[in-house]
Amino acid sequence: MNQCCPHPHHGLLDAAEQQRSARQLQLALLAIGLLLLAGIWHFLIPDGQIIAQWLTSAAALLMAVPLLRAAWHSLQHPDLHGMTDLLVALAMLGAWASGDTLSAALLPILMVLGHVLEERSLLGSQEAIRALASLTSSRSRRYRPDGSLEEVDNSQLRSGDRVEVRPGERIPADGMVVSGQSSLDTSAITGEALPQDVLPGSQVYAGAVNLQGLLQLEVSQVGEQSALGRISALMQQAEQAKPPVTRLVESHAASYMGLVLAIAALCWFVSHDSQAMLAVLVAACPCALVLAAPSTAVAGVAVAARHGVLIRGAAFLEELADVNALVIDKTGTLTSGQLAVQSVDTLVNDSPVEAVWLAAGLAACSTHPVSRALAALATDQPAPALRNVQELPGMGMQADSDWGQVLLGRPALLQQMGVPGERPARSTASLTGLALDGRLLAWFHLADSPRAEAAEAMQQLRRLGLQRQMLLTGDHRQAAEPVGQALAMDRVVAQVLPAGKLKEVQAEISAGYRPLVVGDGINDSLALKAGAVGVAMGASAADIAVAAADVVLISHDLRRLATAIRLSRLCRRVLAQNVVLGLGWAVALTLLAAFGLLGSAGLLLAAVLHNLSTLLVMANAGRLLRFHEPLSAVTHEG
Repeated sequence: MNQCCPHPHHGLLDAAEQQRSARQLQLALLAIGLLLLAGIWHFLIPDGQIIAQWLTSAAALLMAVPLLRAAWHSLQHPDLHGMTDLLVALAMLGAWASGDTLSAALLPILMVLGHVLEERSLLGSQEAIRALASLTSSRSRRYRPDGSLEEVDNSQLRSGDRVEVRPGERIPADGMVVSGQSSLDTSAITGEALPQDVLPGSQVYAGAVNLQGLLQLEVSQVGEQSALGRISALMQQAEQAKPPVTRLVESHAASYMGLVLAIAALCWFVSHDSQAMLAVLVAACPCALVLAAPSTAVAGVAVAARHGVLIRGAAFLEELADVNALVIDKTGTLTSGQLAVQSVDTLVNDSPVEAVWLAAGLAACSTHPVSRALAALATDQPAPALRNVQELPGMGMQADSDWGQVLLGRPALLQQMGVPGERPARSTASLTGLALDGRLLAWFHLADSPRAEAAEAMQQLRRLGLQRQMLLTGDHRQAAEPVGQALAMDRVVAQVLPAGKLKEVQAEISAGYRPLVVGDGINDSLALKAGAVGVAMGASAADIAVAAADVVLISHDLRRLATAIRLSRLCRRVLAQNVVLGLGWAVALTLLAAFGLLGSAGLLLAAVLHNLSTLLVMANAGRLLRFHEPLSAVTHEG
């Protein structure tokens, strides 16, 4: 493997490679410090030029050792990426030969810094795997044969074991409910906003959170066979399948280096002028060309961070410019992820009490997400006097009042309790009924609403060419379709598990599209890895989603998706300009040197003009720092 300028490859960085990269970064920082000292000595201290030159030479020598070792390794084991080491080593030796120690030091320094940015994508993959492991690395209570409980690490669980899960705890492994009733928060696994009500016989998955009752589970799948284990394995497959990012400089490194050596040899053969030959080497040093991509990437990533967009590396900054389709999650991404009452159907007008007031009062006695949404309807009016309040896990609530028995819950609960009345023909994903003394008073329709900025964000993406837009969610269709219709999405795919999401994204790629995949949950992590670019909503995203994503929206404003794409396309234009500038300048200067047009001081003049091209490239990249897109205010509802 390339040692001085490490490059991303298929698979994850091992510990030795990470340590090598860290050492190279430390050397680069130390060399930068020496160059700063040299500058101070040269410009601020009288007659300090000699000391400044020694400090500059020390910085160049510090960076030369690993670079020459990597170049030698590339000669022994040639590959496409190793050509870059040979090219940079040639440039450094040419700079040394001309006495330009500053360029000899700066070139490897900037190359190391540029490649550090690229390696962040691989480190993110390792963070993703660790985040998955942390969800099942805690301890649980397992039943012994005699019925007593013992505390064990989750890794010790086996198929057939029975475990106890208390309210607030995470399900340790895939299994089936043996006894108890409760509601589970499965949004991180399935993407569904509504809690999953479970009874004896219900299937549950590792990673879900028990919200209410005490559960006894029988373990069915553990480790790599569990839902989280399969996600982890599929994530690694998606990482392997992600196409490599094109590196323009590296793809032409071998041809360029061979051409430079041929020109230098021809110059010596024709003129026998060693100064002209060395001038050719210095003039052809592709510092500006090599710096074109890193300087643009550094500026682009910095500007993106200023706008609340964290881009993990230059590769993804480049990929953003090519996306032409959108695949986006619903719960917590397009929507707030919290239930709210959308409408109320009042069925009885002669009720002794107001239905909304009574429902809000009873719901305030529970912490269930549906109850919290109903309790939010409460006004300044004193709460109703309720007695014998009882919560029925997974079904609803009941209580006694001065007007009779109050019942609040799912349609199945009302039917079980003998309350007459038909369910509305059209309803949202969550429908809750209120009955008083056996008489149905009202239906409450609850749903998860789109974010205030979602419609504007989707429209901006369409104007940028992302006309094909898919809403991909694990939630129910009746909850997903209204959101898709409100945002004019082309297609809504609901009730899909993580592997299903991965297949949908792969189908988009097979159809010739380059999808931008946006999500926030564990169930989105596979799709995030498989897409051309994966974006996590960082403000509330699961750790695994943030670690798996290529881009993280820190500000959690969907309109920043369009900002990131516009910035990426601007970076691509600036990069093209820098490549033309760097290559054109090097070719012109090489020809001038080869024909002896730089004069007797050609070596020194070539070094000066060579450094000028580097400054021009970096100044052009610096124009990106002026990029600024303020966001207009939006009215948040609910």
